[in-house]
Amino acid sequence: MTSETTITLPTNVSTTLNTFIAAAKKAFGDQLVSVVLYGSGAEGKLRSTSDVNLILLLKGFDRSLADQIREPLRLAEAAIKLRVMFLLQDELQPASQAFAVKFGDIARRRLILYGEDPFASITISRDDAIFRLKQTLLNLTLRLREAYVSRSLREEQLSTVIANAAGPLRACASTLLELEGRPASSPKDALEQIASSSAAAAHDVQLISEARQRHTLPPGAAAPALFHLIELAHTMWARAAQLK
Repeated sequence: MTSETTITLPTNVSTTLNTFIAAAKKAFGDQLVSVVLYGSGAEGKLRSTSDVNLILLLKGFDRSLADQIREPLRLAEAAIKLRVMFLLQDELQPASQAFAVKFGDIARRRLILYGEDPFASITISRDDAIFRLKQTLLNLTLRLREAYVSRSLREEQLSTVIANAAGPLRACASTLLELEGRPASSPKDALEQIASSSAAAAHDVQLISEARQRHTLPPGAAAPALFHLIELAHTMWARAAQLK
């Protein structure tokens, strides 16, 4: 791992990642092409409740080699909430097209911990980005509506829904502003910028960080906050539908 990584990551995260990456190198050998940290970890903005997201880019996925990494992954999952995507080289471009919003976010927020940078040559077409953005936002809107109706009497559950919606909402906001020709400095800033046109949405977007950190919100805040986030997701979808 680079010195930059050591500086930006908490000691326990850096140590656990070093141990896991060493195990991955030993297990996969020359089948391991790259190790990519992405998301809040790559920005040095991990919270105690954050997942640590990693991509292992592989030439192949051999069962006997994969079996060797099971126990190191189990330990890292328990220690730092490590989440690993096992991605093959020939899947990278198709995955970037199929999941353009997610992979666009990875391309913006990544740190190479081992090997080459697989995203240096990856391109996501504007058509793919628009199509997947609309699809992601519509799916998110529908899921959040269902969550509101089924859980709005249980505020502690709604707080978790809001916390879990933060990542997709922010990634979509960042992609939307980028496609509109005015990219934001970070996914969080992108969502706040989009929400700023509505006082209610702007206030409730600020609650996302609290929900992520504590998985709880002030009494009576969760239900209206989620409802406003649903409206915001729908508004973002409508904006995406206008893109050319």
